[in-house]
Amino acid sequence: MDTAAERALPFYDDASLSHVLCVVAHPDDLEYGASAAVARWTARGVKVSYLLLTAGEAGMRDRDPEEVAELRAEEQRQACAIVGVEDLVILDLPDGMLQADLETRRQIARRIRQVRPDVVVTQPWELQVDWGLNHADHRAAGIATVDAVRDADNPWVFRELLEQERLEPWGAKELIVVGGEPTHLVDVTGEPLEKGVASLEAHEQYLAALGGEFDVRGMLEGFTAEVGAASGVEGVTHALGVTVHPMG
Repeated sequence: MDTAAERALPFYDDASLSHVLCVVAHPDDLEYGASAAVARWTARGVKVSYLLLTAGEAGMRDRDPEEVAELRAEEQRQACAIVGVEDLVILDLPDGMLQADLETRRQIARRIRQVRPDVVVTQPWELQVDWGLNHADHRAAGIATVDAVRDADNPWVFRELLEQERLEPWGAKELIVVGGEPTHLVDVTGEPLEKGVASLEAHEQYLAALGGEFDVRGMLEGFTAEVGAASGVEGVTHALGVTVHPMG
């Protein structure tokens, strides 16, 4: 993580946020940092909705996918409750084989028109990210979300959403990517980070199935402390780097 570059980054102005839609591939994807920002926002009265494109059913090698889908959905519901998210939708697109195709874009655009968010949050689509080589589903989810944000605002794309479902076009103001090259910081000092840690720990059985010792608190506290220290702002001990794309 290039903390020297982050030293001059501004803090994201979330004072006027009203509704945020988070779109990712799997249960637990939002809990690797983004959920701490979500906890900050919900504490301030912002409504946050989650859209998971798959149920993560292919994520546990020794258990049947149908059983895993139910398990991971329940763990995600627990994670959502911790950070104040009441609106959770999990689609049935195929885990491990997610595509940034027209159907995926349609489903995301539909949800954007239903929710009508100020901001859409998603995951990075680059092949290489800070932690290594990015998952194929993460890349597909990110690309599909970029396209769907524009699709949702275009009355001539997926015309059935308007003509049959009566969903008016909607333009989100910004797209935020968590896990890419940051342009802004979000202060998650204190309670937001604590809730973020607890939300990832809620995926207990999934994390156990990954094998090995995984220090949830150490991981989340570690990288957010590094970013917080680099901000140079007194009182900010932990921060999250995000990439903000205006969608005007």
